[in-house]
Amino acid sequence: MLLELNFKQKNATFLGVVMYGLISLLVLYNNPILLALHLVFLCYLLTGDRIKYVYANVVTLPRNACAAALFITFNIKLAIWEYKKLNVAKLYKRTAIRYPTKTAFVMDDVRVTFQDGEDLSNKLGSYFKMKNFKRGDTVALLCETRPEYPFLWLGLSKIGIVTALINHNLRKETLLHSIKVVNSKAIIVGAELIDALNDIKNDDGIKNIPVFQFTDEKQRDDPKLPTYNGSIDLLEELKEHKTTDLNEEINKTQPRDKLVYIYTSGTTGMPKAAVITNLRYMFMTTGFTHMIRVTARDNIYNPLPLYHTAGGVLGVGAVLCVGSSMTVRRKFSASNYWTDCIKYNCNIAQYIGELCRYLLAVPPKPTDTKHNIEVILGNGLRPQIWKQFVGRFNIPRVAEFYGSTEGNSNLLNLDNHVGAVGFCPNFAKPFYPLSLIKCDEGSGEPIRNSKGRCIQCRPGEAGVFIGRINPRVAVSAFNGYADEKASEKKIIRDVFTKGDMYFNSGDILVQDILGYFYFKDRTGDTFRWRGENVATSEVEAVISNVAGLHDCVVYGVEIPHVEGRAGMAAIVDADNQLNIEELSAGIKGSLPPYARPIFIRILPELSMTGTFKLKKRDLQTEGYNLHKIKDKLFFLHNDGIYKEFTQKDFDDVQNGRARL
Repeated sequence: MLLELNFKQKNATFLGVVMYGLISLLVLYNNPILLALHLVFLCYLLTGDRIKYVYANVVTLPRNACAAALFITFNIKLAIWEYKKLNVAKLYKRTAIRYPTKTAFVMDDVRVTFQDGEDLSNKLGSYFKMKNFKRGDTVALLCETRPEYPFLWLGLSKIGIVTALINHNLRKETLLHSIKVVNSKAIIVGAELIDALNDIKNDDGIKNIPVFQFTDEKQRDDPKLPTYNGSIDLLEELKEHKTTDLNEEINKTQPRDKLVYIYTSGTTGMPKAAVITNLRYMFMTTGFTHMIRVTARDNIYNPLPLYHTAGGVLGVGAVLCVGSSMTVRRKFSASNYWTDCIKYNCNIAQYIGELCRYLLAVPPKPTDTKHNIEVILGNGLRPQIWKQFVGRFNIPRVAEFYGSTEGNSNLLNLDNHVGAVGFCPNFAKPFYPLSLIKCDEGSGEPIRNSKGRCIQCRPGEAGVFIGRINPRVAVSAFNGYADEKASEKKIIRDVFTKGDMYFNSGDILVQDILGYFYFKDRTGDTFRWRGENVATSEVEAVISNVAGLHDCVVYGVEIPHVEGRAGMAAIVDADNQLNIEELSAGIKGSLPPYARPIFIRILPELSMTGTFKLKKRDLQTEGYNLHKIKDKLFFLHNDGIYKEFTQKDFDDVQNGRARL
């Protein structure tokens, strides 16, 4: 991705440097030493590829100046909040005082005002204090999206309780692990998820802890609603409870105290509970609201789960800390997305993962462009469908961001640059120390030089994205996970100097000469075939487009007697409409030979995380084994056509006779 200048750009840059030289000559003609130094500097600029860097710095000057101003004011604001010992509860109280009757959250016909939220959170905190829960205790929150959801964990935070925001899609062992790993002292469960809790109620790790059941008025009318033996009806208890003053408890909570646990999605194993402090929550929220200038006048559409970062921090944080209004939805619906935006008069909308592709897959409707959306915020909008998406739905601005729940390396696309997840100019890295380092793209292990130090990538080179850890600075802190061993695995030490520490994002990115970053793949997902590195995310995007925006995952599978891993794609075709000949032609015309999957598996459905990430671990384990797989399997033949994978093909592959 090195910048290639056209004839006009080269000439303009060259003339600019020459003009600078002439001006220097006129100004410094009577100072031969300074003049000589300037001439040497000009010659240096005009040699090699440096003219590209001159051009890049000039054309990005307005962007960089704007970003620098926002970054400086953002950090000052955050420093003031920390100095004043503010926490999320204090910020929300300020917001509720300013907008008491304004709608904070709405879902269907249920509206919760800012004062309603303040009252509910105060009453909940007071109740749990009366129940002798202590500062530092953890309570697991297992609820589907509802307008009251943020005020449940906010109320607990007012007395110093840390809430574990449990993914409501989890079941059995994974659910049990998520509750136990943070040493939960109690569980608040939505009535709609009682069955999930009943499945694990006999485990010794949770059977003796209290369960508080949250049953709303609509649910109470359902005679078939299950119950949890021995649970406490939380809303009924709160009706009878008299709220006590919590100001003293709220003031005890420091900015760096734990606020909530947010779990990683668990695409490659058990979810890990990331520590989110009050300061970290305020940092992420303020970064979003400050950089794209979200105000109390904005109305946000949020169909994302509230237990995760995108919906529960970036979105909800704008309500709690700024005073925006928000429309939430229990489950994402592609067919109702724009209809909801119109109905609730939203001007900001959120997305994540594959949602944009699902929206494109819906047949065109008049509502596609009748909304008032000014900016859409999220991460995971693939570059291959970016222009198609904004064109069809008339989106003025995409604020694509990059970052992980626990990570200290975050980026934001401020200037609507197509395909980029954000930018960071080189001169800014001393203040916001992010880097790309060379690594083995298959294993993710950093490549080190003869001195044992990591090697920085040049523009256009792919590398693992890392951020320097500085516990004293909010933007560079890494708070880790509840599991200290898991935290240590994310740290790379002695990267550029002895004793330094960097957070390892586990993601492969590329930076161009203008400072823009582009997501390439996850380490471990990239595999090597025919001497080339194959980025699964790029191949997935191409095949999904060729297959008519069907769900698709790509992974590498090991083959006996063959070096590297062969590509395999699993494609969802629930209606049995996929034309394998057209798919073959599309893949042949869109992907280089080394990136074309050797095997294709057709599935009725694919497992997906609650944050719309497709799971591939089990598929990779099964590979192309005909004795384990009942789905349709196809094999790439020498003519570029995929044909049914037969027992003979399987035997040839296993015995090294197949031509791959």
